Amino acid sequence: MLPLLNGRPLVVAVCGGTGFVGHALVTRLARAGHSVRIPTRDPGRADDLLTLSSVELLRGNVYDSDFLRRCLEGCDVVVNLVGILNERGHDGSGFRRAHVEFTAGLLRAMQAARAARLLQMSALNADAANGRSYYLRTKGEAERLVRAQSRLGWTVFRPSVIFGPGDSLTRRFARLLRLSRGLMPLARAQTRFAPIHIEDVAEAFMRALHGGAAEHQVYELCGPEVLTLREVVELTARAAQLPCHVLPLPDALGRLQAALMDWLPGKPFSSDNYRSLLTDSICHEDGCAALGLKPAGFSALLPEWLSPARQPWSRPATS
Repeated sequence: MLPLLNGRPLVVAVCGGTGFVGHALVTRLARAGHSVRIPTRDPGRADDLLTLSSVELLRGNVYDSDFLRRCLEGCDVVVNLVGILNERGHDGSGFRRAHVEFTAGLLRAMQAARAARLLQMSALNADAANGRSYYLRTKGEAERLVRAQSRLGWTVFRPSVIFGPGDSLTRRFARLLRLSRGLMPLARAQTRFAPIHIEDVAEAFMRALHGGAAEHQVYELCGPEVLTLREVVELTARAAQLPCHVLPLPDALGRLQAALMDWLPGKPFSSDNYRSLLTDSICHEDGCAALGLKPAGFSALLPEWLSPARQPWSRPATS
């Protein structure tokens, strides 16, 4: 268990606590003895977290300043995990609302509630001025808002792609490979990543809870393996025991593929995703080492949730 603040557990508000990273972090916080509040519009997404006795779901509009202020009153730490990988439209307004407008409102609510510590989820290559996509630019704008708060004890995390059970990366590739019988036309197959495991990301947040040396720091979070997107797909196929024939697309066809998929339900791939792929997602500074973390490797862990023996469709029917 982590050391407690002045001999007592912390009260931590986790915005975005019902999401992929949120579930892992909230579980760790609760098991470490801290009280967790999760402001959310959809408590049903976190029913499983209610088995943790110190977790409280607060239902309301997270863009309503009064609601958010009430949620943050008495909190020692606020965590902002709110983010989207795709928007419903195509003009960046969805990204701006989720990343910039929410962060600005959160900072105002923190000031009103006198909450003094913020852990902010950003992304590698986040850059308000030069980001290649709406996603990266708005993540950069949100980060800039946070870092401008000199009186706030902030810490920013910039992970590469995050993987683990239930992720949107390996599950999506496995599903597409299964549907296409192994054929994968792939845009930007040469783009490089350093995938980091969900539990290592959650642990990084845990180690920065109390500030100290982590205050006013930006941590880039990467796993030990640098892999191309093609290698990520091939390793996913191997772990799931699926056929795999990657067809790397030239950029012109990759842009066309993204433009067509912009209009598919759920946007499995989008023009904004394509623009994000124009920049490698690899670390230039070892934030994991700075936090004393030794992150797990991508290829060794994939079979834990992708092997056919662990999939519901591979199990024999029971009467």
